[in-house]
Amino acid sequence: MSRTYDLDRAHVFHSWSAQAEISPMVIAGAKDCEVWDEDGTRFLDFTSQLVYTNIGHQHPKVVAAIQEQAARLCTIGPPHANDQRSEAARLIAERAPDGLDKVFFTNGGADANEHAIRMARLHTGRAKVLSTYRSYHGGTQTAINVTGDPRRWANDTATSGTVHFFGPFLYRSEFHAVTEAEECERALTHLRRVIENEGPATIAAIILETVPGTAGIMIPPPGYLAGVRALCDEHGIMLIADEVMCGFGRTGAWFALDHFGLVPDLITFAKGVNSGYVPLGGVIISDPIVETFAHRAYPGGLTYSGHPLAAAAAVATINAMADEGIVENAARLGAEVFGPGLAALAERHPCVGEVRGLGAFWAIELVADPQTREPLAPYGGSSPAMNDISAACKKAGLLPFTNYNRMHVVPPCVISDDDARRGLAIIDEALAIGDAVIA
Repeated sequence: MSRTYDLDRAHVFHSWSAQAEISPMVIAGAKDCEVWDEDGTRFLDFTSQLVYTNIGHQHPKVVAAIQEQAARLCTIGPPHANDQRSEAARLIAERAPDGLDKVFFTNGGADANEHAIRMARLHTGRAKVLSTYRSYHGGTQTAINVTGDPRRWANDTATSGTVHFFGPFLYRSEFHAVTEAEECERALTHLRRVIENEGPATIAAIILETVPGTAGIMIPPPGYLAGVRALCDEHGIMLIADEVMCGFGRTGAWFALDHFGLVPDLITFAKGVNSGYVPLGGVIISDPIVETFAHRAYPGGLTYSGHPLAAAAAVATINAMADEGIVENAARLGAEVFGPGLAALAERHPCVGEVRGLGAFWAIELVADPQTREPLAPYGGSSPAMNDISAACKKAGLLPFTNYNRMHVVPPCVISDDDARRGLAIIDEALAIGDAVIA
């Protein structure tokens, strides 16, 4: 093993891991849609790391922008105005729906959700926040409590004022629905009952990933988000759209909410805003909430809010995405490559229960029994078959993204058609392992 690996094992404490049971890959470099280890072994990156390198690795325009900003002004505190911060805010607000014109910068997605919830609570004077069970909103205290997936359990204090409900997911419907229309109607009825029984006047916000990411890339059925918006309007509840993973081109639109005509009260973002080159997140704030703090101090802030290096990376990223048609390319990839390619995989492999997604944002739902839809790994865990599928992908030169019983197809939005198809071919071969479980 290398000195890098030895030092990592001696001194680095890894997230979401049992420390003695991991053996992290040492990454020596990356370019475009590939990463390579210390031995020079190359892997096609079908993860975009944690689904954030939307413009690929080492984009020259973004690297140059960071270098130029570092030479001119590495850092300045958030009380001061800075040209890159101001321009980044303009570019972000320009892509948000009308009436959301102010940006509060954070260091990442979790603290963006923390601050969006704080803003909603202070604006409404209410405490409760509703979120779905199949969701992930971050690892900080409030964000992990609104999270719905099993990572919440060990951190859930039951004192954070959060309430969970079931969102729509037809393949594993909680509502005995057989059509998308039924799933939508019954999920909205369920949410209405939760609101009524919790007390509408106690609820500050509903926070939703516009398209849930780590929890399964579940596209909401037509009418669902409009129905949630209507429920929020009826009861004076703020709607927070978590676009941390699904924003900035990932679904083939600047924001996933663009697919649905959704206008939330607050939008949270991070990841793709600058492809993670320098940590950055934020909250896009609607005019009424901005007005709440026009003459009342907002009680929150961060030392590195709108850090110049991060903001410069965001400006360069957004401009590169616009100039190079990267958002449009993600949409085309979804329609012409990933959609048809994954549908063909589903036809060939009994272990594929469903494929679903938009743009460069897809999930393969793997099952041990196609009739009962028994997952290939338990909820909140893994299985030998899932581990073997992942290992087979790596052996063939693909860096896979797996979570529970799913494999996510989330490469950079700049991936070529040939590389995208090469990645799907590697997955195709690896899925024979899942098929063998059924046989």
